[in-house]
Amino acid sequence: MKQLQKWFDMMAGISQDEQQRLAMAHAIFNDSEMDFSPLHTPACWRRQPQIRQLAQRKLNSPRDYA
Repeated sequence: MKQLQKWFDMMAGISQDEQQRLAMAHAIFNDSEMDFSPLHTPACWRRQPQIRQLAQRKLNSPRDYA
């Protein structure tokens, strides 16, 4: 299977330098210490509702914001 991949890389024009850069990137970014499970939920669900908090502060404040 690796031989087929090597032949394909030769035909597609993927150089040995590019293979080394890819291997280095895999070594850096395939770190098992990183926990990406919080990123499975959409960012809009992870954010705190800031508009509601601002509106609540305005209601609780003695100032007139009109």
